[in-house]
Amino acid sequence: MQLERVGPYLWRIPRDERLGMRVPGLVVADERLMEAIRSDASLEQLANGATLPGIVRASLAMPDIHQGYGLPVGGVVATDAERGVVSPGAIGFDINCGVRLLRTGLQASEITPRLRELVDALHATIPTGIGARATVALTPRDLAAVMTDGAAWAAAHGHGERDDLESIESGGRLAGADPDAVSAHARERGLRQLGSLGSGNHFLELQTVEEIYDGPVAARLGVRPGQLTVMIHTGSRGLGHQVCTDYLKVAGAALKRYDIRVPDRQLACAPVDSPEAAEYLGAMRAAANFAFANRQVLAHAAREVFERVLGRPPRDLAMSVVYDVAHNIAKEEEHEVDGRRRRLIVHRKGATRAFPGQPVIVPGDMGRYSYLLVGTETAMRETFGSTCHGAGRRMSRTAAVKVARGRRIDQELAAQGVVARATGREALAEEMPEAYKDVREVVDVVHRFGISTRVARLKPIGVIKG
Repeated sequence: MQLERVGPYLWRIPRDERLGMRVPGLVVADERLMEAIRSDASLEQLANGATLPGIVRASLAMPDIHQGYGLPVGGVVATDAERGVVSPGAIGFDINCGVRLLRTGLQASEITPRLRELVDALHATIPTGIGARATVALTPRDLAAVMTDGAAWAAAHGHGERDDLESIESGGRLAGADPDAVSAHARERGLRQLGSLGSGNHFLELQTVEEIYDGPVAARLGVRPGQLTVMIHTGSRGLGHQVCTDYLKVAGAALKRYDIRVPDRQLACAPVDSPEAAEYLGAMRAAANFAFANRQVLAHAAREVFERVLGRPPRDLAMSVVYDVAHNIAKEEEHEVDGRRRRLIVHRKGATRAFPGQPVIVPGDMGRYSYLLVGTETAMRETFGSTCHGAGRRMSRTAAVKVARGRRIDQELAAQGVVARATGREALAEEMPEAYKDVREVVDVVHRFGISTRVARLKPIGVIKG
């Protein structure tokens, strides 16, 4: 794959590199990260993304890019909202997989004597693992309301406060959701999974604010040195996965119907103005709202565990939302392209919205650190208001399990001061720190390129995983 360096942190795949490319591919990375990026098929997938009808400016990749389904994880493509296409594979299976960060009124040192008890209680209370059943019972009518109202439904039904919604991307609800476009099978899966963490790279993590980089912004966000924070990473669970599965088939059939050619059927798509696209977008938004509600329910469950274990009232705990961001989603937005404002469908797959001043939450691995950043004007010009979403895998789950054979990852983490609990037999091995790139390197690149800037570094002290 031909790759040209066009800046200290920017690389380009020329438009003529592959037949059918309508725009170039652009990768935000430094030399060290580029070595890892070249090791899989992510650059080929990025070039494939540049063939989508109606794509504008470039097919983009963040520094945490790695091979995914269709478009690489860490990819961003924007298509014209009137003459472009929508591609489920360019959004991903875990629709609105995202991250919520909670601040607390506690210093991390205050909970050290109760840390193990607190992690055990969280693990016992919050459903984790593949097929985990939620504690929130839903009727079919309830589920339709969740898919329509998102986090607001959860807050109205006793899971947190309405004030939480002010610190969630899009207020915790995407307009235009269509529960009727969600299949019966997807709804069936959703009925039993609201308020569950799931498996894979999903987690709930207790952290301490280890370093502040931008004092004024940290103060605005209520973040201070030594503070205890809680990070929740999960999405729309089986409901969202099934929506993607269902509509990949629909989009595959649409290719022939609308005479669309793509080099990889995993990027199957449909014209924005087609019935297929309208139905998918309605279902995708419904799944995204389910995910917003899911993180709202989990955050409230965490608050209740803290109250019970620590025996302190909510006022003392002061657990409130710093922000909640999505990173597998498509949104209709206005951006400047070639000197004029245009309505676009921005597909972000393993990428985070980074509008100016907006908090950006970038989880790392459970043995090192995560980051709080804010978006910038540069991101609006360079990446459709987007930045990285995490560290990015450097090792498949199968490879990680093989490397971890014979080791006790929980004990290794404990030696680093991290209390870890997991449901699946190999969950900790799959997610061990070595399986990921160093998120500090990823964050350094986006910070120096200017598409998001560092506010604080967060160090894990306790984690539960599926």
